[in-house]
Amino acid sequence: MVRFGIVGTNWITEAFLEAASLVDDFSLNAVYSRTRKKAEEFAAKYGVTHTFTDLESMAKSELIDAVYLASPNSLHAEQAQLFLRNKKHVLCEKPIASNSHELKQMVQTAKEHGVLLMEAMKSTLLPNFQSIQGNLSKIGPVRRYFANYCQYSSRYDAYKAGNILNAFKPEFSNGALMDIGIYCIYPMVVLFGKPKQVRATGVMLESGVDGEGSVIFTYEDMEAVVMYSKITESTLPSEIQGEAGNIRIDRISTQENVEIYRRDGSVEDISREQVSNAMYYEAKEFVDLIQDGKTESTINTFENSLLTMEILDEVRKQIGVVFPADREV
Repeated sequence: MVRFGIVGTNWITEAFLEAASLVDDFSLNAVYSRTRKKAEEFAAKYGVTHTFTDLESMAKSELIDAVYLASPNSLHAEQAQLFLRNKKHVLCEKPIASNSHELKQMVQTAKEHGVLLMEAMKSTLLPNFQSIQGNLSKIGPVRRYFANYCQYSSRYDAYKAGNILNAFKPEFSNGALMDIGIYCIYPMVVLFGKPKQVRATGVMLESGVDGEGSVIFTYEDMEAVVMYSKITESTLPSEIQGEAGNIRIDRISTQENVEIYRRDGSVEDISREQVSNAMYYEAKEFVDLIQDGKTESTINTFENSLLTMEILDEVRKQIGVVFPADREV
């Protein structure tokens, strides 16, 4: 069994634990929260007896082999490196860091201590993403990648009412790009690599983060167009357009339905069966890597995470989003 500790007791952690419970050899063994009461209440829901309110004590503990970090983005780098230095494997929620400078430090620490570090980007580990990769040649030379993820945030209503929650605070390295846009950009990087040029626009909120944005990426023989938002809603699918047809993806983050539309009018459903909670695949990948003695995923690689983070850095620079973490570089 791989004994996990968790840092962060919010809804995303609960979703992760629901998915991870389906993975053989996953075991939740410890819970961290800043307050003893919250740690014990959360742990009790999962029958866990070990709780911590001090991160360093948890990192040094022999009770865990690995940790799942679901803390605010601005804390990822510091917390991950604490666990990595103590020989604990780290699965870190996306985005894995505030910026590429932090990520380079995290990767270096993981390599120095010989432990696994992986970004918890679920969409590139899904069976349907593998299907997209395997069927890409059917649509001929690819000329455009279009990814759309616009989801009105319930926290935006609070924001407009004057209550600025963490999702819209730059001090937590948040905003639409970091929370939503990354789902469009990470798969693009895995499929097509590093773009030659990035051109970004966005709508800035008074709090100092972006509410929505659009980015055009230039490649050698194609372009990519990405739209993301936390202040509007969209039902448009995403699409990869080739000269012989296109692959339509219902939802870029979960990819539940994937079809090829050929120019002759025929349609081929290339969807594969998936576990309904898509986080299962990141949990399984991580546990499998640990048991195989691997210290890097072959899919969510250091290079893919770093390329994505460098793109996020450039997009933020162009639209004017600056985090406190950036000033420390």
